[in-house]
Amino acid sequence: MRFTEIGQQLRAYRLESGMRAEEIAARLGVSRAALYRYEKGEVIKLDTVNRLAELLKISPLSLLGIGVEYYNRPIGFFERLRQVEETADQILQVSSPLSFLTSSDELDSLEAELFIEAAGETGAERTAARATAEQVLGILAERKRMFRMRRPSIIAMLSAGAIVRFLKQGVGQGMAKSDALRERARVVARIEMENIANLMEVEPMGLQFGLLSTGEPSGQFQLLRSRDRAMLAINPFRSDTIPHLSTGVAMITGADEAVTAHQRVAEAMWREAVKGRAASAHLRELIAAQ
Repeated sequence: MRFTEIGQQLRAYRLESGMRAEEIAARLGVSRAALYRYEKGEVIKLDTVNRLAELLKISPLSLLGIGVEYYNRPIGFFERLRQVEETADQILQVSSPLSFLTSSDELDSLEAELFIEAAGETGAERTAARATAEQVLGILAERKRMFRMRRPSIIAMLSAGAIVRFLKQGVGQGMAKSDALRERARVVARIEMENIANLMEVEPMGLQFGLLSTGEPSGQFQLLRSRDRAMLAINPFRSDTIPHLSTGVAMITGADEAVTAHQRVAEAMWREAVKGRAASAHLRELIAAQ
């Protein structure tokens, strides 16, 4: 068994459950320090794995990294995605309006304001919502920090239809916002699209963007490849969704059939995508039209 990976998945599922580490440790009959050691990859008995799986309401096979992992909250999924990204050498993604890992610091700052403002409007659950928002922001920041340090290659395909909606509605689409934040959300959306147009034009080493100008993907997914494995992540959550209110089911798997099927789809999309200076010019037209 790969105890480090079991520990990583344990942490992701613990965040997914919403239970505090102290609560899980107490119900498991171990100290909080022992639980953290399991999360860091200490040897764990199968009996303990089974009891943890029962507490977290998941299959023991999922905790062991066998089969498919499911997450219905952004916090658990983003944490697990962070772990997989830490060892990925290549990331191929079909995403909506932007590629989060290459996004700007302005986006990070705005998302922090949006999340905290949304958490402040949740009444009696304000403290829990704010804690969740801060945890998600920390995970997102760590994902971006690791990307900037490791620089895996990225091939990203972005939907023109999703970009138009993003420009019209701004960051945090569908979120209730103050007038000031609403205007800033549109400004930052425009900044993000201009940054991508620049990247499309100069095509820096390790970053490739394609614009899907006809049709629209039915969902977002990523293929993350490292030296010894390939993983598929299917993602219903945007990075600018409200962490405590978002609903959906995300999935991560290393199953060969799933990886191969999505690879074929991605390759077909890449062949049809507009790239380079042509994509940059098209994207600038979309920006100017809004």
